[in-house]
Amino acid sequence: MNHILLLEDDQSLIDGLLYTLERNGFSADTAQTVEQALALLHNPGHSYDLLLLDVTLPDGTGFDVCSRVRAGGNQVPIIFLTASDEELHIIRGLDSGGDDYITKPFKLGELLSRIRALLRRAGMAKEAEEPVLHCGDLSIDYAGNRASLNGLPLDLTAAEYRLLCLLARNAGQTVSRSRILETLWDNTGNFVDDNTLSVYIRRLREKIEPEPSRPIRLITVRGFGYRWNEVHL
Repeated sequence: MNHILLLEDDQSLIDGLLYTLERNGFSADTAQTVEQALALLHNPGHSYDLLLLDVTLPDGTGFDVCSRVRAGGNQVPIIFLTASDEELHIIRGLDSGGDDYITKPFKLGELLSRIRALLRRAGMAKEAEEPVLHCGDLSIDYAGNRASLNGLPLDLTAAEYRLLCLLARNAGQTVSRSRILETLWDNTGNFVDDNTLSVYIRRLREKIEPEPSRPIRLITVRGFGYRWNEVHL
């Protein structure tokens, strides 16, 4: 579950955002001032995957928080919530180290799409930092875009490779079908539908399971999604 820090001083907006974030699988902490936000960020017990920062606050701006975060070397994704779409306002936000902005009033679906896109990009950056992932007897070479099982290369399509990467990165955890479908969204803008996902799962099992009809690695969690088990054979 991705953990988000929401900095916003409008209580009605906070309530609506918290409800939407939690319904969509995120957890969130809230702050209503710059001081509160910095206290949460400096608390070693808190770690955030993304920051949602309102621009205008009682004791400063979201730009101030962003600048402090970046000055400390933290590259956590940051989205500004701004009441102004003026170009200078936007430029200031991006120059302070922000990754994206959304203008109020905004549609919650659009905000969720922005959040997921930034988290995917952050995940890809982490892959680049870790060139090879070892998960049981599976190895994934991110630089070479290839995977092997027990030292033997797997012949995977691009979609099968993305699916395998997502599951292996989250080994031991159930990955929802909706999250998988978002990850498999192809480069032409076409969504992979639910039936196509079932085909990908079946084909991947044929390549990684000793007995595809009795999987031990790629497990179905009925009603939720799929889980990757670390296996050594």
